[in-house]
This record gives sequence, structure tokens and C-alpha cells, in this order.
Amino acid sequence: MKALVYQGPAKKALEERPKPQIAAPTDAIVKITKTTICGTDLHILKGDVPTCQPGRILGHEGVGVIDTIGPAVTSFKAGDRVLISCISACGKCEYCRRGMYSHCTTGGWILGNGIDGTQAEFVRIPYADTSLYRIPDGADEEALVMLSDILPTGFECGVLNGKIQPGCTLAIVGAGPIGLAALLTAQFYSPAEIIMIDLDDNRLEVAKRFGATAAVNSVDGDAPETVMKLTGGRGVDTAIEAVGIPATFELCEKIVAPGGTIANIGVHGTQVALHLERLWDRNITITTRLVDTISTPMLLKTVGSKKIDPKLLITHRFKLGRILDAYETFAHAANTKALKVIIEA
Repeated sequence: MKALVYQGPAKKALEERPKPQIAAPTDAIVKITKTTICGTDLHILKGDVPTCQPGRILGHEGVGVIDTIGPAVTSFKAGDRVLISCISACGKCEYCRRGMYSHCTTGGWILGNGIDGTQAEFVRIPYADTSLYRIPDGADEEALVMLSDILPTGFECGVLNGKIQPGCTLAIVGAGPIGLAALLTAQFYSPAEIIMIDLDDNRLEVAKRFGATAAVNSVDGDAPETVMKLTGGRGVDTAIEAVGIPATFELCEKIVAPGGTIANIGVHGTQVALHLERLWDRNITITTRLVDTISTPMLLKTVGSKKIDPKLLITHRFKLGRILDAYETFAHAANTKALKVIIEA
């Protein structure tokens, strides 16, 4: 089969690899129909994720059709259309029993990280019964690819951890796909203001179409002052960090109001300064999280009822044979205006 393989920092290639086989009774082999590229894949290519070793097939998102199942799989059969969760969960360990599937002792975020992932024609899914979701009849597969990772990540790590409430003031730093997913799902809770901050005017225009009440371009370094003017000098109740670099986290520290929350989503590969000399007396909560995908069943229903349309995030489509072009397009979003790219296997 064809697969996109990580070959070390800044190196990747489309290679021929053996089709995966059942390795444990709880496994399923899924024939990928559609997958995508995540900002986390770019972090891997930068060398920010040391757990991902050269030779790994990348990707942790996608939809497909079950090819074969292990003898212990009871919820699915060959031919079923399924959504692949970016998190593999055994469902039995201490962390799974607490709903912290991301820290499953034998699973968690392993697809495209600790084991081969979804940017291929086939993928092995451990713990299939608790790591796959049946695709409802008539559902749009492209829209559901957004439910593998970015929608639950924006919702759980940003909106839920950020304690969004009706009438609150929210800033989202980073108008990429994850930030926009947080923007879409934050509106479940009717915040009074949603301020989107980014360097890219195109993405800020998209954010306003998606429901942002204000858009701030931070290229001039004046974003903190602008946010303070927008909030009457108070700051925001919640600042969601959706980029993963020191400058954006420090921006969140500057704009959060007393009693507020900084909810980190971004993948940080370098040290970030925590300015306790400014924050020590401000009753600030800082949250970190890897998505647990506990919200996926709810989001499936929400998308099915057309309360939100994650397909709005898709800007480009490629065949698997052109996945290197897809990476170039996704990595240079400022020029290509890319948000999410769909890759058809």
C-alpha cells in the first residue's frame, strides 16, 4: 500500500509499505477512504514530538471501511463505515475509567505517533470497539473527518477547559483549523464576545464568517492593547491558545482578566515563560489537555442535526498520490489560504 512516512525532522516521503495485519484480538484493519493533515503532523516534522520516530506512517484522523476484525471485536464487522478516533482507548485501565482516554496506559495518542497512522491506504486500529464510531447512514464523510480530532480538540481542550459560559468574553489566539473549531463549538454556550487573534487576514475574515465578533491582526505587536480596548480595559474571561509557540501563550497571559482562564490547546515544543510576577495575585486558572474524545458521540449528533457544519473548514482536496503537495499546501497556509485539506485514498 501507499503511505506517507516520517523520515526525521523536515523529511517525509510517500512509500510502498506492507498492508497492516491483525496483531491483537481487539484490532481492526480499516481501509481508509478519506484522511487529512493536522497541525500536529507539522510539529512532528519540526522535531517537536520526540515520541514519533523516523519510519512512522503519519496521520491520526480519517474515515474508512472495516476490512478485517480481530476475534474479540464485537461492535463492528467487515464492511462497516467508521470514523477513526485520534485517540485509542482500551476502556479498562484506570485512566480510561476516569474518561481520560488520552492517557490510556496502552493507547492514547498512538496513531501516527507510537504506531503507524492513517495517511495510508490501510491502518490498524487497536481497541476497535472503543476507538471507532459507526458512520450514520447518509452522513457526509468529509465533514466527519473533522470529528476525528480538530472538533473534539477545540471543544474539549479549548471550550470545556476554558469554562465558556453564556455572556462571557472569549479570545482565541490562532485562527487555524483548531482555533476555528474552538470558535464553532464555543457558540454552543453563547459567549457575548469572541475575539479572534491571528497574523493572517484571510483566516480572520473566515473567523468573522464563522461567528467571531471581532478580529485582531497581531502582526504589529499591539494585540494586547487592542484587546484591552475591546474589553474596556478588563481583559477576557477566557483566552484559548491554539498555536503552540511561546509568543502566543505569552499573549494569552497579557490579555486574560482577573479570575479568568487560559486554556492551552497548542503543541509546545520549546520552553514558554510563565510570568508569575504579573499573574500571581490575579486568580488565574491555566489548563492543559490532550483531547480525550469523550465529546465525539455528542458532536456526531450535533453535526448530524446540522447545528454546526465542520465541512466549512475544508478548503483543498487531494488524492493520496499527491499527499506531498497537500503537505506543501497545508504548511504554507498564508499563501494558499488552506484550512483543512482532505486526502482521498
